[in-house]
Amino acid sequence: MTAELALVPSRTPGGTPLLTASGEIDLSNVDGFADAVAAGVERGTPLTVDLTGVGYLDSAALNVLFQHADHIRIVAARLLVPLLRVCGLTELVEVEQAVP
Repeated sequence: MTAELALVPSRTPGGTPLLTASGEIDLSNVDGFADAVAAGVERGTPLTVDLTGVGYLDSAALNVLFQHADHIRIVAARLLVPLLRVCGLTELVEVEQAVP
């Protein structure tokens, strides 16, 4: 069973657009994730996508991140960083490992 996905748009203390995701992102809910990322990057400033609360990310979610690679930075939990590295996303996007 997929853990429900929660998406919370906000801003960092410095005013940068922030999208915080928690749960699992897969084919069943990737459309909502894609819409939230697209809305965040439309504001014109780079969007920080916080994936520290995401326990599972499938190829559909990775595709969304690749589509917006020029306009996002990612904060991810330690377990997701190797996945982002292996798929090549770290070559295109600043990926910061969250501090536990």
